[in-house]
Amino acid sequence: MKQFVILILVCFGMIATPVMAETQKIGYVDLQKALNLSAAGKEAKEKIKAKVQTYDAEVKQRQEELKKLKDDLEKQAMLLSEEARNAKERDYQQKVKDYQRFTKDIQETLQQTDADLTRKILESLLKVVQDVGKSEGYTMVLEKTESSIVYASESVDISDEVIKAFDKLGQ
Repeated sequence: MKQFVILILVCFGMIATPVMAETQKIGYVDLQKALNLSAAGKEAKEKIKAKVQTYDAEVKQRQEELKKLKDDLEKQAMLLSEEARNAKERDYQQKVKDYQRFTKDIQETLQQTDADLTRKILESLLKVVQDVGKSEGYTMVLEKTESSIVYASESVDISDEVIKAFDKLGQ
């Protein structure tokens, strides 16, 4: 709501500007699109995907170990003394906790890696948006989702231009 009020005030200020001879050029950029379609964005997705696959193999291995331990425990439960059975159950429960901690750590690591990669790309993208805005003579460039644009003509969408400029930098 706050962004909407600011947008209205900015637009009203532009209309009320006494220098009406100067043409106002406004554009918008879809940073999410730029993030997903830029070379750096695609590379970041591949890095995350590779990490997921690496962790996935280890998670499956640990799942198999837990399944085997549980099966062994169930098969031997009647043959073991109560003390031995309790020891095996404690061992199994400890391994389950370790597995849960491991998967939680993986999730946090992947989320942090994704956030770091995204932040770096967005910082560079914002600089490119500013450069494109200045070089193309835009009075204002809005972000499609953050500025609550309900409708805008495709003719003022500079997302593809930003992606091309960003990819040229080789970020």
